[in-house]
Amino acid sequence: MAGNSDLRAVPLEDLSVEAGTRPHAPALPNATDAQRAKGRQLAAIHAHYLQDMARLAAVIDRIEAGDAPPAHLAQIVLASDMAQNFAAFGNLCGQGCQMLTMHHNIEEHHMFPEIEGKATPFSALIARLREEHKVVHELLDRLAACSARLTRSPDAEGFAETRAVFAALHRAIQSHFGYEERELEAAIGVYVEQF
Repeated sequence: MAGNSDLRAVPLEDLSVEAGTRPHAPALPNATDAQRAKGRQLAAIHAHYLQDMARLAAVIDRIEAGDAPPAHLAQIVLASDMAQNFAAFGNLCGQGCQMLTMHHNIEEHHMFPEIEGKATPFSALIARLREEHKVVHELLDRLAACSARLTRSPDAEGFAETRAVFAALHRAIQSHFGYEERELEAAIGVYVEQF
């Protein structure tokens, strides 16, 4: 992960949410089962986005098998819930994506500030999660650009690039979601009023 630098210049193989040390959440031993259950709702929300990733993977597989035109990939990438959720962070969909999605809104504008405001020991963890969001957003931007190029000029090189970016995004999403779910499970239930 490249900190606050411009991630557009980071080579794909170096663009990862797992670089460096991931801070851990402070222990919340008094968190109740009900509070932890509330925190596990984040995993249910993430499962929906992982379904989007599976749908994109299926389209890429169909293109590789010659069953779907590259234009279909661009349409699905730009219309997916995943792209809409990260649109608020970096306007991935441009002016056409005006909807702030609930997931992104909760994390960046409600959940993270609420946890930080009530428990400053979570600040390093929240800062890390925000940095990981930037990596995911950069990968989403790259995937949209690759699919657009592939649509304009379908060739083996463009397809290989699209597949590589998608694989990096898929790894990043799975890793980020797992980290976020593990580290924030108790904190969401303890510190977030409405989730």
